Amino acid sequence: MSTTIEVVCFKYKPLKNNEFPLRIRITKDRKTKYISLGVSVAPQYWDFDRNQPTLDCPDREYLEKLIANKLCECKGKVVELKSENREFTATTLKEQISKPVKAVTVGELFEQIIRELQDERRTGYATSVEQVYRSLLKFNKHLSVYFSDIDHLWLKRYELWLRRQGRAENTIGVRFRTLRMVFNQAIERGYAKMEQYPFKSYKVGKLHAETPKRAISKTEVKAVMDFPCEGRDFYTRFAIDLFSFSYLMGGRHGQSHPAEHCGWQIGLQTAENREIVESAYSQPGYGDY
Repeated sequence: MSTTIEVVCFKYKPLKNNEFPLRIRITKDRKTKYISLGVSVAPQYWDFDRNQPTLDCPDREYLEKLIANKLCECKGKVVELKSENREFTATTLKEQISKPVKAVTVGELFEQIIRELQDERRTGYATSVEQVYRSLLKFNKHLSVYFSDIDHLWLKRYELWLRRQGRAENTIGVRFRTLRMVFNQAIERGYAKMEQYPFKSYKVGKLHAETPKRAISKTEVKAVMDFPCEGRDFYTRFAIDLFSFSYLMGGRHGQSHPAEHCGWQIGLQTAENREIVESAYSQPGYGDY
């Protein structure tokens, strides 16, 4: 059903000075809500047929500008909600116009998210977000900017700055993925609009580099497994046992430790590995932990 938005002079409730308040009337689904314009007008200066100030109204120019701006704001909100396929009523439309979300800067939202993560005891993630926050402060000198100020060009400048700082490709990628997360939160919380989203054109996925495979030789593995544990503390022996078990199991977990089960679980591992498993589990004192 269509939404009707118009200005009315509310003559049913005159003020103490005998003037009538001006209001915006919103009608949708046969429900009506009013938004006060905060001004009033004497009845002789209002054309009730055309819903506008009379030609001889002393404040005619001011009132016309005020009315036009408010009508534009209300109709713009309707267009925005429809473009996002969001349902609304006369009541919710009035609430969104009368009580707009407080503008929040990039720095304020970063600080808010960091506090929330700390309250949730997600300290590792909070530290990661704080690192990006401090990095952005060094880059831009301040974060008293709004999310609408962060566009494709702004992101490119930040990327170039990070490269001049000698940051690795994957480190830059982490910085941008965190910034993208904060921008997504800004949209979700109503601090930014989807049409302002710069990551549609700026692709974070490109900021990735394959890292070289890190592995140790079989000789080095054997050296760890043969490390002398006699007289060592529990945690040293336990760490070596866990390393040995993980290596012999091919990196898989969840299998119980008897030798015959390990030999079966390893399956495609070499006969040499199966012999090492049998030998390890036959050692006196195994399972004393």
